[in-house]
Amino acid sequence: MHIFGIILFSGLATFWILTAILSYRGMARIPVLTQVTPFEGPNFPRVSILFAARDEAAKLPEALASLLALDYPNYEVIAVDDRSEDATLEILNDFARRDARLKVAHIAELPQGWLGKPHALERAYRESSGEWLVFTDADVQFAPDLLRRALALIQQERSDHLTLLAGLDLRGFWEPTAVGYLGVCFAVGVRPWQVSNPKSKVYMGVGAFQQIRRSTYETIGTHRRLAMEVLDDMKLGKLVKQHGFRSSVAPSENFLQIRWQEGIRNVIKGMTKNMFAGFDFSVAKALGGVLGICVISVLPILGIIFARGPAQIAAGVAAAVAILFEAQLMTQARASRWFGVTHALGAVIVSYIIVRSMVVTLGRGGVVWRGTFYALDELKRGLV
Repeated sequence: MHIFGIILFSGLATFWILTAILSYRGMARIPVLTQVTPFEGPNFPRVSILFAARDEAAKLPEALASLLALDYPNYEVIAVDDRSEDATLEILNDFARRDARLKVAHIAELPQGWLGKPHALERAYRESSGEWLVFTDADVQFAPDLLRRALALIQQERSDHLTLLAGLDLRGFWEPTAVGYLGVCFAVGVRPWQVSNPKSKVYMGVGAFQQIRRSTYETIGTHRRLAMEVLDDMKLGKLVKQHGFRSSVAPSENFLQIRWQEGIRNVIKGMTKNMFAGFDFSVAKALGGVLGICVISVLPILGIIFARGPAQIAAGVAAAVAILFEAQLMTQARASRWFGVTHALGAVIVSYIIVRSMVVTLGRGGVVWRGTFYALDELKRGLV
């Protein structure tokens, strides 16, 4: 047992050291938006910014104001109200009356075979005229020169698709603890620096910002291919890579801001809908994910407490490197590096979210999203 402990914790220490080195080198290769000179023309291609909104009255005005304050000379905003029951439609119409660049569509009824958000984004695309499409969310705030920087980066990287990682406004103790560990899972599991490698199958897409060439979007099948896909944003990136187009990713720095979920309860509630979908609704994959998280992030802490001798030292090294790794990620997210010490606690929270998502989804026999129930069998058939 003593030898097993030494081998186990030495392996975990090695895992975290190699992960930190590879991630540091990989992230250093990702372009930085602040170092990109904004696009200056002379010809500015038409850009259509598309988003779906359902009951977003609280955050929508600030987001809309930022979209209509962009310094890009040739763009439009297409907003689709998806069956809202609050003042969302009234807010959209009020802004549209004051700015002709905003076009508003309203969906009163969801057709069979569609999730609400993909359907609304498909509708927005049909109303658009841009050579480039930008998919975003109704609560995201853009910096004035974001579009010009994004377009310059696309040209620099010769990309057909660009995903920007939004800056998250994390508050209190529990939000950065949970979301910080999700960032660890993202860095370790996704390896975003591989997205731009055409030989890699790694893909990425986030709802806050995806810019895609119109012809590319039409070639991959538009959101019709994502009609029943809960993770429509990620799977849009997957379709881009599958069809041989070039995809890129970059952190948005201060150019893209979002107040994602307010409080740990809303973080858990928000992730319950889609976490199990991230494991393709597979119990084996979800439980395997939980086991992996507990082994790499919780077990070293237990080793420090219960192991002795070389095994305890190796466990300490594993825990220390994991904490430093997350601390570095937190600084990139503009949160305190001290949240690195919550690494194991964040792992427990994320594990709980995965299990909760699985249990709730299986118990309901499906997912409730935007006020509509979708059966699990139908969601499985719609996986991309």
